Parts: sequence; C-alpha cells; structure tokens
Amino acid sequence: MNRLRALSFLACLGLAVLASAPPAAQSGEGQAATPGDAAASAGTPGASDLWYRVERLNPGLGQPEQALDRETPQGTLFGFLQAIRDEDWRRAAHYLHLSELPAERQAEAGPGLARQLGPVVERGVWIDWSEIPDRPDALREGGGGNAPLAGQPRKTLPLATMETDGPPATIRLDRVKPDDGPAVWLFSHRSLRSVPQLYDRYGPGWLERKLPDYWRQPSLFSLYRWELAALPLAVGLIAGVLMIARSLLGRVARRLPWSWARQGAESARTPLALVAAAITGRLLLDQAVSFSGPVTAVLSPLLTALIVVGLTLAAVRAIDAGLDVVTYRFVGEIDDSESRDQRHFYTTIYAARRIVVLIAFVCGLGIVLSQFPMFESVGISLLASAGVLTVVLGIAGQTVLGNILSSLQIAIAKPIRIGDSVLYEGHWAYVESIFYTFVRLRTWDERRLIVPVRYFASHPFENWSMKDAKMVRSFSLHLDHDADVEALRERFRELAEADEDVMPDELLKVMVLEHERRAQVVCFYATAKDPGTAWTMHGRLREAMLAWIRDNHPEWWPRDRVVTADRRDAEAAAASRAPENS
Repeated sequence: MNRLRALSFLACLGLAVLASAPPAAQSGEGQAATPGDAAASAGTPGASDLWYRVERLNPGLGQPEQALDRETPQGTLFGFLQAIRDEDWRRAAHYLHLSELPAERQAEAGPGLARQLGPVVERGVWIDWSEIPDRPDALREGGGGNAPLAGQPRKTLPLATMETDGPPATIRLDRVKPDDGPAVWLFSHRSLRSVPQLYDRYGPGWLERKLPDYWRQPSLFSLYRWELAALPLAVGLIAGVLMIARSLLGRVARRLPWSWARQGAESARTPLALVAAAITGRLLLDQAVSFSGPVTAVLSPLLTALIVVGLTLAAVRAIDAGLDVVTYRFVGEIDDSESRDQRHFYTTIYAARRIVVLIAFVCGLGIVLSQFPMFESVGISLLASAGVLTVVLGIAGQTVLGNILSSLQIAIAKPIRIGDSVLYEGHWAYVESIFYTFVRLRTWDERRLIVPVRYFASHPFENWSMKDAKMVRSFSLHLDHDADVEALRERFRELAEADEDVMPDELLKVMVLEHERRAQVVCFYATAKDPGTAWTMHGRLREAMLAWIRDNHPEWWPRDRVVTADRRDAEAAAASRAPENS
C-alpha cells in the first residue's frame, strides 16, 4: 500500500514537471521565436494579422550592400534617416516597400522616391522616439485600457498625417514578410503614393536648392549649416516687415476722411502689422526655404499663433473704436441723465465685446494648440472637454476665472449698466466701465473706484437708476420746539416751486420725524430728475431754508432752557395734585 502511494506521488510529480516545461521551439541563431514567427511555423490562421505577406521583397533592388536593421520600426526609421544623411539613396530605397512598382523600375524609381521622402520625414514629421516601438511586433506595452491596441502586436504603424493640396496623407510603416525571408518593417507602399505631393510642399525650397553643398551639410543640433545662418536672418526679416507695415498702416490711417475710421485704423495698425509679418514668415517657410522638423514644429505654429493673435487684437480694437463712436455720438456723457434705453444699449455693446473676445480667445487657443504636433490630437478635445478645462482653469486661476464669469453674469443680467448711479459702500458714483476683471466707478468728486467684479457682484449696493433716474433727496434741520412747522412747510413749497430742478408733480413734503430734549427734527423732501441734479438741488434748498430762518426767525434755533427753583417747586406741586383731581 505504501509502495502504491509512493508510485502515485511520483507519477503526479512527473506530470506537473512536464506541464510546466517551456516549449522547445527555437528560431534563427538560438533566439526565441517571435509571435509572428511561431504563428508562421505552425501555419495558424492568425499569421496574416501580424504582417503583410509578399512573394519577394523589392526584387528589382537586389540585395543590399550591407546589413540593414529593419527588424523593428525604430531600427527602420533610424536606418532610413541615417542613409538620407549619408546621401546613400540606394541604401535608403531598401527601407521602402516598392511592391506597386514593376521589378524593372524599382532600381531606378526607388532611390528617387527615397530622395524625396527623406526631406519630407526630416522636415514635416515630429519624431518622438519614445513612441516608436523597438519591438519586432510593435506591441504597445503602455496605455492600459485607454489604448485600444494595448497588449496587441501591430503590422502597421502611422508616423504622421500631413496636409497636402488634396486629402491628407499619412506616413506609415508596414511589417512585410516575403516567402523567402524574415519579416521586416518598411515605409508603406500606400504612403509612397503621396511622396511627390508631399515633397512639393515640405521639400527644400528654391533658395535652399541653389545653395552650395557646404551649406547643406549637417551641423549643430542636427541642423543644416544654412539653417543656423538663416534663422536669425528670417527673424530680422520678419521684424523689418513688422516695422514697415506698421509705418505704412499709420500713414493710411491718417489720410482716412472719417474720424471713426482713423481711430479704428490707428488702434488696429500694430496687430495688422503683426499679421502681415507672420504671413510673410509663413510664405518664406512655404516657398523659399524649408527648415528641419524640430525648427518647423516650433516656428510654424508660432507664426500661426501670431496671425491668430493679431487678427483677434485687430477685431477687438475695431470693436473698441466702434464703441467709442457710439459713446460720443449716441450716448453722450456717461451718467444717468440719459434714458434707460441708451444706457442699456451701451452696456450691451460692452457685453458683446467681452463675448467676442472670449470666443476669439477660445477659438484661437484651439487653433494654436492644434498646430503643435504634440497637441494635434488633444488640442481641440482639451478645449471641448468642459470637465478638464474647468479643473485646469479653476486650479490655475480661480480668482481670474471668477471675475470673468461674474463679468459675464453682469453683462447678461444687467444689475448695473454703464452710466447707472449707484451707492456702493458709502460712495455715490457712476458706473463708468465694466471690464472682464473689475468695475470702474466714477465718484461725484471725480475719483475712480476700481472694484473686482466678483467682489462687486457678491456685495449689496444701491442702484438709483435701475427703474428710473429720478430721485428723492431730503435734508433735516434741528429747530426749537417753538418753530412753526406750518410756516416752514409754506416757505419750503415756495422755494421748491421757484427751483427749476424740482419736479413739481413728484414728492414734496415737510415732516417732523424726531423729537429730542433740546429740539425737534424737521425733514424736507423734494424730487429731481436724476441723482446728480438731486444732489445739487437739495444743497440749494437747505441753504435757502437756513437763510430764511436766520433772517426771519432766529428764535427758532435750538436753545438751552434754565429752570429756576421756584418754578421747579411749582411744577412738582402741580404734579402731586394731579392724582387727587383725577
């Protein structure tokens, strides 16, 4: 029984060892076979998913003169660029998939295609070597569940999508396996169809093609010698165009017959000159010279950004010029003496300006980000993602964002308008301007209060012009108890009827609202058409009432009364007899 148990244990142990042993399949010179090689040797149906099969690989080129590393995408791309730098066009042709060309034409057309494709890749493709796989199967190792091809081998690898005169063209690498050799990575035959068009757009410009060979040799930072000399010259040319265009636009602006046109052209001449300089730079890049990929990847989006910024600033300044015209021609002086409709119209123009600037900023930022190769896939999506945008802006500029949103809230709800008269934290002032981040108030004594929009919108204030500009003002006088209130009422009515600023059909009253030990407090009320007029009106009426009392009834001023001992005793005796009489 014990022997039987021992034999059973040994049998189970042997089966476990056999099950855990690795397969003995080997490929090549003692190296483990790749998934593609294993699938091919087994003849499985999945082999076609790992490469493109051909009978022979570029038979018209013959065998390469030296060993080529084409096993991985990174090796193919590096070897091709090195062959281009060495100007070895025949060796570079071995990195191309020429299956669409007849075999008899491959030896002649292959080097020509390589000569054209090389500058296109160098100048038009932003190469991030960390994203170029160094595996034969080009398997994407990172990304997790967010990458659709994570953990799967690939037989095609797109490098970049480039603009042409027609549909965009994609430069890609394909994994190709001939029947008589191992699988290699080559530039796709589909990409080679667009090489002539791409070369016309991204290849060397006419000025570069006329340079001697010395200037077309590599130098510092993998840049050509002519590029190191041309960069400062290009910057100087763009700066010169900027100054000349600004001067010419200034002369044109001064000769315009309309004042509003002169003002708008003068304000917009610097942004327009910036646009002209940036367009000159783009023409220089597109027609005369073509810099290498790293320089083009920075310079081209930068020039695009300058064009967008210049056009945006020109539009904003043109709107500002139109706003000034409306202000002085239709609205006049910024106060609440004008009608509600005019103040509402002026505030609406300010709101439109803020909305235009915000839309131009968002669209311009999306265009600029989309021009950078590193943002070409995330620039627009980042701006379109409200969650990401809110988090990023909320953390980076919570105060600025809060002021901008409060400004848009004021522009839409209009709790205040340009020209409204407000009482804000004890200051009587007019709303002079509403900007993105602050509100500018002009006090009655010509001081300026600068209040952050967010703070202004979150604290209570009085808007004296919300419904109507007319306003009731009052003043109080402390007079003796013997003052005749009816006489005061008659005199105040006479003064109000004679004052041109008092509205006759509105509130006009004289009332005693308080009673103190020494005096009674008499309040006088009158109405004017707007707060500014009411302010001066109530001052004039106060002065007139004080002068009338001083000249006619000086005894009505408050007095201190002295009570003698005999009178005090008599008042006390009268008070003690009062209960008996009752």
